[in-house]
Amino acid sequence: MAFPTSPTKRSSRPSSSKRKSSKHSPQKQKGNWVLTTLGLTAIALLSATAGALLAFSMASIPLGQSKLTPAQSAVFNKAKTISYQSLNLPQLSRPINILVLGTKVLTSDVGDNSAKTLGYQALVNSLSGLTDTMMLIRLDPEKEKLTVVSLPRDTQVEIEGYGLQKINEANVYGGPSLAAETVSHLLGDVPIDRYVRVNVQAVEKLVDALGGVTVYVPKNMKYQDDSQHLYINLQEGQQHLDGNKTLQLIRFRHDQLGDIGRIQRQQMVSRAIIEQALKPQTLLKIPDVLSIVQSHIDTNVNLEELIAIAGFAAQTQRSNVQMLMLPGNFNSNGRTETSYWLPDAAKIQTLVAQYFGGSPSATSSLDNPETVASEPEQEPSKLRIAIQDSTNNPAAVQSLVRTLNEVGYRRVYVVEHWRQPLATTRIVAPNGNDLGASQVRASLGIGEVLVDSNGYLVSDVTIQVGQDWVERTQQGN
Repeated sequence: MAFPTSPTKRSSRPSSSKRKSSKHSPQKQKGNWVLTTLGLTAIALLSATAGALLAFSMASIPLGQSKLTPAQSAVFNKAKTISYQSLNLPQLSRPINILVLGTKVLTSDVGDNSAKTLGYQALVNSLSGLTDTMMLIRLDPEKEKLTVVSLPRDTQVEIEGYGLQKINEANVYGGPSLAAETVSHLLGDVPIDRYVRVNVQAVEKLVDALGGVTVYVPKNMKYQDDSQHLYINLQEGQQHLDGNKTLQLIRFRHDQLGDIGRIQRQQMVSRAIIEQALKPQTLLKIPDVLSIVQSHIDTNVNLEELIAIAGFAAQTQRSNVQMLMLPGNFNSNGRTETSYWLPDAAKIQTLVAQYFGGSPSATSSLDNPETVASEPEQEPSKLRIAIQDSTNNPAAVQSLVRTLNEVGYRRVYVVEHWRQPLATTRIVAPNGNDLGASQVRASLGIGEVLVDSNGYLVSDVTIQVGQDWVERTQQGN
């Protein structure tokens, strides 16, 4: 990657107190995010009896822990979010934006002196500390898309009443309402409807309650911090991780990309957790799962909205789950005392217009990656295309470079290989350029288009070469 290394040490701060009916049904094809058998579960959940039982069993699970003042509540959009269109089950009636805040609070953050007895800084079951993770999630039943924008915790922002600060401090100073207000202003006053706060203990308990998650650990990871009893020891490869090992994966940030690489891994784990949570056998255990993690969650999402959100997510195809990162760059090469992620205002404006309320044509190119003629074509010679090989086949990579050159793509370069072996080539838009990715897909006639920050971030399009391209090359010979 062409990003400079930033210091990982942070400055300490004191703690303070589906969807609308569409014109066409999603095709059940090999690339579907949710298993085909999910349809059987959907049928069951579309009965009034099943819906009533689910609501009844979850009604006793309190998820909200914060009592917001009227002024704090006013930060969040109060417009109606659900309707009852199918057998009295709630469905999302409009796009909804949810701010997810992940906290990690140590005894030292809350003035707890138990570290003298324990000999280390222990995790505390608190939601009021610095946010290690911040994501704005948009669920759009009109476009049938789920979009996630991750905000690096070192993002430099103006926090009302506190001046220029790192965005992860907003929750310390003013809880979820100030955090939501800060994020909204950063994104050009995008309305935020709801918030969810969780701490790292919730992630561990959630993964264990789900029976673990299967992910590809992208590299060997080893790190030891005796002061926190943080011990990370993971080996590269496809693995089924329990809660503790999942925490190790998402907390590791001691490599060249620091927090940016950690965000990429968080998004990878988020996909895996959602996929695991939406399996038929898991959906039936939702009340039990919530009861396990409830003490680690605070949210103003109500019960009906929770059921509507679960129903929407269960019907969302993999290609319509879009993982993005706040555009910006580091402020230095690590030579200054404080490191910031400096937001790129122009790129943020483009991202918000496209994914948080832009015109339908701006976000429709993934609906049919085979046909992009209705969109204004981007100049192939201007697109920066990075190639990552997952097949260990240099001949196939060179064949791909030649093919791209022949159809007009001139800014093509091969970067470090993609370590996870892929059967299907991925054509990734790491910065949200789904139109460019769809054009490349149409030119090659092969691959799966994804909007995902787990590409080469300084490219417009990243091609992660899979075995299908190798077979195409061999057939051509």
